[in-house]
Amino acid sequence: MTSERDKMAAGAWYNCVDPELDELRERARKAVHAHNHAEPVARPQAGAALQALLGEFGTGAMIEAPFHCAYGFNLYLGQGVYINAGCTILDTAEVRIGAGTMLGPGVHVYCAEHHKDPQLRAEGLECALPVTLGRNVWVGGRAIILAGVSIGDDAIVAAGALVTRDVPAGARVIGSPARVV
Repeated sequence: MTSERDKMAAGAWYNCVDPELDELRERARKAVHAHNHAEPVARPQAGAALQALLGEFGTGAMIEAPFHCAYGFNLYLGQGVYINAGCTILDTAEVRIGAGTMLGPGVHVYCAEHHKDPQLRAEGLECALPVTLGRNVWVGGRAIILAGVSIGDDAIVAAGALVTRDVPAGARVIGSPARVV
């Protein structure tokens, strides 16, 4: 029997209303809460509990408070990554953020896709697709990056953009849905 966590990791349909997943989300909530409520002088990069929770926390990476993530263990930050205040990363699948990448305030990254069938959606059925941001990407404030998207090295995502498909390396995208300019 495959667990809901195993299904989630495999990108298969899984039930997000699961005791094991609830426990993992609660662990993340506690680490995020500690980070968000620490004294700024005690949080030069990110709280120790949050750093320990993440899949990778590169040297010199920084996460401003407030911050939210769903699980943490699926979040990989390269060297010198900067995540500004108010960012939310729903890491039901792996989210890899390359070295030197900067996220503006209020950026959201979503890996979950809920089922299209309303009854199955109501039962908690969803799948998770990974998101990858290359090296030296700049994501402007309030941009949203959807499940399954990859953004190439050195790309720029304009503030407020809704990124629904892959962005080539070095490209600049704007709008909703985001398009290359």
